[in-house]
Amino acid sequence: MAFPKGFMIGAATAAHQVEGNNVHSDYWAQEQMPHSSFNEPSGEACDHYRRYEEDIRMMAKAGLNAYRFSIEWARIEPEEGKFDEEQIEHYRQVIRCCRENGVEPVVTLMHFTSPVWLIRRGGWEAESTVEYFRRYAAFVAEKLGSELNYICTINEANMGLQLAAISRRYKLMAEQAEKQMAEQAADAGKQEGTVQVGMNFQKMMENMKFAAMENARVFGTPQPQIFVSSRTPQGDALVFRAHQAARDAIKALYPGIRVGITLSLHDCQAMPGGEAFADAAWDEEFTHYLPYLQGDDFLGLQNYTRTLYGPQGQMPSPQGALLTQMNYEYYPEALEHVIRRAHAAFEGDLIITENGIATEDDGLRVKFIRRALEGVESCLSDGIPVKGYMHWSLMDNFEWQKGFSMTFGLIGVDRRTMERKAKPSLQFLGSFAG
Repeated sequence: MAFPKGFMIGAATAAHQVEGNNVHSDYWAQEQMPHSSFNEPSGEACDHYRRYEEDIRMMAKAGLNAYRFSIEWARIEPEEGKFDEEQIEHYRQVIRCCRENGVEPVVTLMHFTSPVWLIRRGGWEAESTVEYFRRYAAFVAEKLGSELNYICTINEANMGLQLAAISRRYKLMAEQAEKQMAEQAADAGKQEGTVQVGMNFQKMMENMKFAAMENARVFGTPQPQIFVSSRTPQGDALVFRAHQAARDAIKALYPGIRVGITLSLHDCQAMPGGEAFADAAWDEEFTHYLPYLQGDDFLGLQNYTRTLYGPQGQMPSPQGALLTQMNYEYYPEALEHVIRRAHAAFEGDLIITENGIATEDDGLRVKFIRRALEGVESCLSDGIPVKGYMHWSLMDNFEWQKGFSMTFGLIGVDRRTMERKAKPSLQFLGSFAG
């Protein structure tokens, strides 16, 4: 495979997942709660905040020429209106370290985590957040814009509606399970198996109540609207208006910076009879956002697998399909399909800002990368303006509520010593960077 000169081949991280000790963020607060839904707290994570130079040098040595990372809003503005100059200087040093090693920095301003104070003021359903985010984006651009060519405003800005759909399905399943459990209890009395299920279900309900109380203490509300919450249609629009406000603020200061947003996109495939469901899913994930993207310089595509739809709606993965640690179907061909479909509707440049696989089998990761990049090359040969590919992730890291159990990384990290070890996939990916 041959990619054009200037094509970015890199890897991606998110600040909260790798830096460690992000003590002013909403996620950190939730991780510390006695009835947390997180398997474990992030703690020091991968200590990337202190070890970024080592990590960037490893990337460069392997041949990678781009690094997508996020700036942590909760570090920059730990209290409302109080900006931390020391923290902005830290990120300046990260950017300069990239430059010194021949690596193009691609910065994301908001990758899921928010300052606690923002959530206390209504979070991602509050109108005030549009101005708060614009102000933060303008501050970062004013301080760092002279050293940047690419800024992603918000990571997976469409995540809220996806979570809302999952939440609706889960609630229905829970209601069905509760009804079934009651019927079993009536039939079987206090048999051990029924009591076991009952105890687990009640404990889950009790934990939800405790979590509500703990949220109220920390955030001032039992249902905080963090970024990764089920979104209302109004909140969905608000996120994209925040993106527009941030984009315009950045452009007003540095017109030459290329600004875009990133979206989580599935390869929505219709089985016979499932065409209407597949089309509706694609519209919800992508098409209805197009009016908000007018004026963006690029679109960041983030894809990991496909989703199948049949006559009854979403279907499970095919029987016998290879599944990753995240229970995604192993399907690297999805990336090419998504690129082509997005390009048909979006006229600007495309950057693959995330694509990867959670697996302990690095040989499987190498095969995934090869097939994904073959799809990218095919798109380029047809004139589709793809400008870069950022693999997720640079290193094994904190996979949100699942903790450190998911291994997405091109680099392994010993959690006891923080020692880094490059996997063969790191060198393999770097070999395509010209």
